[in-house]
Amino acid sequence: MIVPMTVKKFRKISPQICGKDTSFDPKGWTKENPFWGHSSIISLLAQSLFGGKIYGVNLKGTKFAKMKVHLWNIFPDGQVIDFTRSQFGKEYPGELEIKQIGVSVLLADKNTSRRFKLLQERFEVECKKK
Repeated sequence: MIVPMTVKKFRKISPQICGKDTSFDPKGWTKENPFWGHSSIISLLAQSLFGGKIYGVNLKGTKFAKMKVHLWNIFPDGQVIDFTRSQFGKEYPGELEIKQIGVSVLLADKNTSRRFKLLQERFEVECKKK
C-alpha cells in the first residue's frame, strides 16, 4: 500500500535531502541550516506533490541578495506554506513585493533544473524507505 504524502511527512523528509550540492549557495550551506539556498527547488517539489502555486520575493537590497529570490507555496485550499523559512533564522526578509513565479520560469534555469532533479531523486529514495 502506498502511503499518501502529507505536509507533515514532507516537512520531515525535506531537510534530509537538502545538501551542499543542491543549494543555490553551496558556500553558505551547512548541516545546521539544511534549507539554505533551497527555496526554489523545495517549492517546486512541494508544488509537484500538492499542487497550487509558487510565490516569491526578489531579495535585491536585502542581506540575502546573493540568493536573488525567496519562494514559497500557496496550496489549492489557500494555505500558505514557506517550507524553507527557517534558513533565515530570525532575520526573515519582511515586506517585499510578492509575485507569482511559474514553474517553467524556474526550470528554465539550468542550475535550478539540475538541483531540482537531484533533490527529486533523493526525495523518491527517502519515500521508499520504511
